[in-house]
Parts: sequence; C-alpha cells; structure tokens
Amino acid sequence: MPKAKLLLLEDDTSLSETVCEFLVSKDYDVIPVYDGKEAEVAIYETRFDLLLLDVNVPVLNGFQLLSRLRLEGKTTPAIFLTSLNAIEDVEEGYGSGCDDYLRKPFALKELLFRIETLLKREFFHTPQARLRIDEHVEYDTATHQLYIDQKIVQLQNKEAKLLKLFLQKKNEIISHETLMEHLWDFEETGSDETLRTYIKNLRKIIGKERIVSLKKLGYKFTLA
Repeated sequence: MPKAKLLLLEDDTSLSETVCEFLVSKDYDVIPVYDGKEAEVAIYETRFDLLLLDVNVPVLNGFQLLSRLRLEGKTTPAIFLTSLNAIEDVEEGYGSGCDDYLRKPFALKELLFRIETLLKREFFHTPQARLRIDEHVEYDTATHQLYIDQKIVQLQNKEAKLLKLFLQKKNEIISHETLMEHLWDFEETGSDETLRTYIKNLRKIIGKERIVSLKKLGYKFTLA
C-alpha cells in the first residue's frame, strides 16, 4: 500500500522539522511548506491525502487558504494546527472548511491519532468520481487530478485551474476575458502569451482536438 501523502504548512522551522520527522517515522510521506502561497501551489501540483495547516503564516493565512481551496472544490481533509484558541477562532476554522482543529502545543501522538482517524474516514467514504475524457484520459472531480492510463499527470497550478474551468463549462464558449479573470487574481498580472502557453500545454496532454479556438469569441472544450 502506498504511503499517505501529507502537506504540512508551518512557518516555525523547528516545529516543522519535529512534526515531519515524527510522521515520517510513522511511515507517512510529508511535504513541508512555509507560507500560504507555497502551500496553494503545492496542493494544485500534487495530490495530498491530508492537509496540516498552521493559521498565522506569511502571504496567505491558513483560514484564507482553506476557504479558497473549498471554493475551488478541493475536498482534501484538513486539520488546523494553531495557537489560536478562542472560540471565535475555532468557529472561523470550521467555517473555512476544516475537518479538525488541534490547538498548540499538542502531543505528537494526539496528532497521529487524529490523522489516522481522518484517513480511515476518507478511505471508507470517498466516492469514485472519475470523468472520462477519452479511453486513456480521466479527470477525478473529487481530487481534481488528471489521469492518463491510470497514472496521475502533474499539472502546474494554472493548468489545473484552466482544465477545471473547461470541464465545468464543457461544450460552452468561454471568452478570453473570463479565462484571464479566472487564472489571475488582482495580485497577479497575466498575459495573452502566457494563456496561450497554458492552453498549448493542455492540448499536448489531453489532445489538441479537445480545446477549440474560436476567433474573436474565445475557446470551447469539446466533450461528448
């Protein structure tokens, strides 16, 4: 059985190392990240079985990150590991979509128990939700992973967001403006050339015939 893959968002490097070493000793594959944006990129590029999230981290805090992921349809179970212990903080944590909330300081064994409980729950309750694109290509609508011949294909963050939008609006015309707004938020600057590059990359992966360019209108993802 493959190791469960966990993401650990923790900006305290000493605590991060301690938690990583402990979980690795328990046969988990742990990827440490140190700010919210780094975590977001990692989550879109890698399939994780569980997210361990600190709240007060640079760039994008844990509550903001998980809220954004849930709005994007990411259902990966998440545990907040935080020193915020007011009831209002707990309320905000669960409101943002967490599955568990563990206050610092915590015992490593307690963290392990909570991780094991969540992973067991996911094993027995995760639905099979594969969307068949063609005989070789499938998209998992629960985990937002792309599979080719049953193997996960890693997409860049923007490529994953683009594919998800195309599938949500399959066989519909999506304007150039809509694509630009979806891929780049107010803090980022996109370009026509970069958008074309992402579309070119997706065509190479899933077949150029799937994404049709419509002059002066936009693009359409064709799926029977």
